[in-house]
Amino acid sequence: MLVNSAVITGQQAAPGIAAPLGGDVATGRSLPEVEQIREVLQGRYDALNKEYEDAVAQNQQLRLVEIGDAAGDDQADSGTKTAERDAALSLIRTLADRRGQAEHALQRLADGSYGNCEGCHKPIPTERLTIFPSATTCVACKSNRERRAL
Repeated sequence: MLVNSAVITGQQAAPGIAAPLGGDVATGRSLPEVEQIREVLQGRYDALNKEYEDAVAQNQQLRLVEIGDAAGDDQADSGTKTAERDAALSLIRTLADRRGQAEHALQRLADGSYGNCEGCHKPIPTERLTIFPSATTCVACKSNRERRAL
């Protein structure tokens, strides 16, 4: 799988995670391909981490404003503040989850299991990994999981 090089321009490889010598035997990817994948995943992790940290800082700022600005609030004001707080916390949880997915993908790349489905252990199609580099399951296994969750 070759990843669009425009996507990875300026990204750095994951610190402390070395590519297998000669490439990745489990996925059949060459060393340059593994490095491209690592750069894309690390860039995604770094962007999500910054977004997460920014969201946490904004949430803390919002809470400080709320503490000093609660006097004279009616029910509508309290409801609005609660809704804003819930939305901010939901965003933080979502960013933390997506950051965790990217981190998990980096770990799978380091241990050689990246690109193989965690359910059936077959290779995940390149198209799926191109669109969603943090994917850990093939489309069939993901569909089965979603059907069982209903």
